[in-house]
Amino acid sequence: MPFGNTHNKYKLNYKPEEEYPDLSKHNNHMAKVLTPELYKKLRDKETPSGFTLDDVIQTGVDNPGGDDLDPHYVLSSRVRTGRSIKGYTLPPHCSRGERRAVEKLSVEALNSLTGEFKGKYYPLKSMTEQEQQQLIDDHFLFDKPVSPLLLASGMARDWPDARGIWHNDNKSFLVWVNEEDHLRVISMEKGGNMKEVFRRFCVGLQKIEEIFKKAGHPFMWNQHLGYVLTCPSNLGTGLRGGVHVKLAHLSKHPKFEEILTRLRLQKRGTGGVDTAAVGSVFDVSNADRLGSSEVEQVQLVVDGVKLMVEMEKKLEKGQSIDDMIPAQK
Repeated sequence: MPFGNTHNKYKLNYKPEEEYPDLSKHNNHMAKVLTPELYKKLRDKETPSGFTLDDVIQTGVDNPGGDDLDPHYVLSSRVRTGRSIKGYTLPPHCSRGERRAVEKLSVEALNSLTGEFKGKYYPLKSMTEQEQQQLIDDHFLFDKPVSPLLLASGMARDWPDARGIWHNDNKSFLVWVNEEDHLRVISMEKGGNMKEVFRRFCVGLQKIEEIFKKAGHPFMWNQHLGYVLTCPSNLGTGLRGGVHVKLAHLSKHPKFEEILTRLRLQKRGTGGVDTAAVGSVFDVSNADRLGSSEVEQVQLVVDGVKLMVEMEKKLEKGQSIDDMIPAQK
């Protein structure tokens, strides 16, 4: 009989809430599934050899899991991608009519989502001041492009006509319509739980794609290039898994750029492309979109950021990080 539950009958003298394990700091699958109600329902069950629910969960109780990035350094996590809708020219070249047709099709598709993805669309040109301020406070609102590259390509024509933002009620799943791409799909939340962010991203994106396919407008994709998007750098998966991470000491280290390059990561300011970091907070993400899967690209970010956070902690203590600098990936 397992060592942990030789007194299982005796344990039943205590209420379920008195025996329910403390899972407040756990981040494993067991902790997500084992509700107090489920524990109460199953705790008195046992196999002929005496194996009980407490035996089953003990490994998960004693190993809380460590997939999360340290929230003292990682302020938020996000996974985003762009998608182009087949049958319409891309934003640098589309006509006003095409852009409005993309918006109409997108809004109809997004407004049909349910459950955790149920939400609302906010068109840029007709949102109220209150809605605009709320979107600014939530850091959701995208502005007219300022990058010379985007302006020169014609991305800002007729701004803000037929552009808008859709987000779910939980404000954890966003879609930008007619910004740089037809659609920019974003899953995000505060802290470092990239695993949950990626799960929501995959499920939501799949639901959206199914709706567009049924409407006769699948996403642009081919075997050689992957997903076709406005910027050539996004060909492939189009995915950018990123975190806003505070690296006050590492960012001043002479090998900071080299470390990022070796980890196949890139940095930018939290305001997006061509913006500077504020308060030593950087937007760090995968540099590559081609040649690897979405899962591999997100894992690359998680592993790389974990290492950089450990470097930051060492530098805070005045210690060297020379032995931690990785080989080129």
